[in-house]
Amino acid sequence: MVLLVRPSGDAAAAAAAAAADDAATDDAANIVAAPAAVAGAPPDLPLTIPAVSEYNKLDSSESGGNGVSLTVSNASSILDDCHLGDSIAVNGVCLTVTEFNKDEFKIGIAPETLRRSNLGGLKTGDQVNLERAVAGHVRFGGHFVQGHVDTVGEIVSIVPDDNALTFTFRPRDLDVLKYVVEKGFIALDGTSLTVTAVDDVKGTFSVMLIAYTQSKVIIAKKKVGELVNIEVDFMGKLIEKQVSSLVEKQTNTHLEALVEKIVAAKLQKLSN
Repeated sequence: MVLLVRPSGDAAAAAAAAAADDAATDDAANIVAAPAAVAGAPPDLPLTIPAVSEYNKLDSSESGGNGVSLTVSNASSILDDCHLGDSIAVNGVCLTVTEFNKDEFKIGIAPETLRRSNLGGLKTGDQVNLERAVAGHVRFGGHFVQGHVDTVGEIVSIVPDDNALTFTFRPRDLDVLKYVVEKGFIALDGTSLTVTAVDDVKGTFSVMLIAYTQSKVIIAKKKVGELVNIEVDFMGKLIEKQVSSLVEKQTNTHLEALVEKIVAAKLQKLSN
């Protein structure tokens, strides 16, 4: 299932337009770690934020499947047309709804997901980003995200820049950095953001959160040392596999002969 995550860190206008779209269509909810008004409540009443209401390490109920389950409350804004088996991204992880009512839903978490993501560290009361699977008829306001987290990253610094914040992260699996490029896309806890810098020597990359994004997602509430889920742009992985496969097929053919010729020429030049 492909998820569309918005707002983008560098597209506040697109995010605002998307929010207006979602008011009329419930198929693609915005990131809702930010306060979401209680339906029918006056605008000056306290706002609610989706948060973990239960983390069960061994849920023996029918909807728990004898595994780890997570229940998220204050999620009414994205549950109007929810069905069992639907996909909802929690902190950028695509998960399956196994039980729900008008205010909360439960999802199961597989061992692989616990190994790859920060969901195993959640506890009751923790706020989360939520995202519904994108519908084909809504405006595209971010980048395509599968909800398949590659690794986690540690926040190594948070630096104010006028009204924005620059966050720098170090991935646990440094191999993912080869897919991270300046001005490219990356999803952090499910939020679509633009990469502002990459340091391959230090093994870090940075993003900038504008004021609007800070008010809508949980990353802005995190501190140095905390973890975020990282999903790199999957197009880079697809291209790498295709090129690698092509190169392997060219072994003992013209490509190999060309490489040998270039190396021989270089060696001859060095020996002269």
